[in-house]
Amino acid sequence: VKYLKNLKKITRLALVNKWITDDPFSEIRFHQTQSNRDFLTEEELNAIINKKFDIPRLETVRDIFVFCALSGLAFTDAQHLTPEHITQDSNGDYWIRKPREKTNNMCNIPLLDIPRMIAEKYKSHPECIKKSVVLPVPSNQRMNSYLKEIADVCGIKKTLSTHIARHTFACIAIANKVSMESIAKMLGHSDLRTTKIYAKLMDKTVSEEMNVLKRKFSAV
Repeated sequence: VKYLKNLKKITRLALVNKWITDDPFSEIRFHQTQSNRDFLTEEELNAIINKKFDIPRLETVRDIFVFCALSGLAFTDAQHLTPEHITQDSNGDYWIRKPREKTNNMCNIPLLDIPRMIAEKYKSHPECIKKSVVLPVPSNQRMNSYLKEIADVCGIKKTLSTHIARHTFACIAIANKVSMESIAKMLGHSDLRTTKIYAKLMDKTVSEEMNVLKRKFSAV
């Protein structure tokens, strides 16, 4: 829709300058539909974090998913994350400082203990050494396929995907009173309106959860 709107501006300019005689967009109106941004609750995320896996490939994919869910990195950013992107400040705190692959906007993300331990865990992994990356991230297709297995094992009914990890980070951050500006900076959003989509999701969740109380204390 964004690209078509830009093209429409060009055709309008062409009409004004009489480069074309007919407006190809004269009867067309653009409408953007809300994309599905599912996310995990803290309980669901903890179920995945605490699950013991006997199959190495599932354990690795679980670790990568958790890393993204606690850092907000998109799949391609996690795939291209190198040790140089992880820095330590004067207070001894670790940060991910990396431009987003999609927009080149800089992400500044405090590295929590769990993702830091995951990064440490794969330091000597052959794939990480070979590619000079932090995590042995498989293809997006394989990752999503294994995440479906992980969801089944953990009893999660939602369709897990690499996108859900990033959405989960944003929604959990909002639920824990992290400011919208800070979340936007960590996610690499240049427009705060993009970040506010997650707040709308959380409002919906609050409404659904309050229905429990509503039923308990409804007038007889």
